[in-house]
Amino acid sequence: MSSAILARVGRHKQLYENGFRLVAGCIPYRLKPEGTDLIYRLEVLMISTPKRHDLVFPKGGWENDETVCEAAIREALEEAGVEGILNETKLGEWTFRSKSRQSSSSNEGACKGYMFALEVKKEHEFWPEQSTHKRTWVSVRDASRLCRYPWMREALASCLELLSESHSSEIERSSSATKRENDVSEPSSYYRSRENDISEPSKSNYYFNVNPTAPERAIDAIC
Repeated sequence: MSSAILARVGRHKQLYENGFRLVAGCIPYRLKPEGTDLIYRLEVLMISTPKRHDLVFPKGGWENDETVCEAAIREALEEAGVEGILNETKLGEWTFRSKSRQSSSSNEGACKGYMFALEVKKEHEFWPEQSTHKRTWVSVRDASRLCRYPWMREALASCLELLSESHSSEIERSSSATKRENDVSEPSSYYRSRENDISEPSKSNYYFNVNPTAPERAIDAIC
């Protein structure tokens, strides 16, 4: 059965900047419900490419009637058949050459790409480019190994850093809420004993700590 969603074709609306074709893409992700370790909860979606055995993240041309975020969302839907919530913070921007021009010494095929993180909320059974792009959920460790080019691995590391920051904030809010609930039910004698222990560090902060400044080291450690 074919998809009811139609993919854009042609490059008549393609944006360029100083000879570089502008490209937008994303790293679709989901979190397994169990566990507190972000690296092992996180799964990312990669897609196959025609006539190649490697996997990549969804990306494609940024066109003149859309924002860069809209382009990234559209490419995720067309190439991977997924929709979700796009974090509009750029993971970064990279220059690279299109796969058909890897051996060219000219500026032909030069691209400038912008990548984002997309939390997947819906997976379509059928999508426009299903015949040429098969999708696969993989762990961060496997994704890092599968990244064919350095810029893809850098984007993955930036994604992990971005999600680590938000994940750490969520854990801290949850921990604080739990502590407040426990404080309400504790007798007043508890507070008197706590006055003498005011300098004691919170063990929960150590247990749930996620280092958001070293995503590449975290990836390297599990590979």
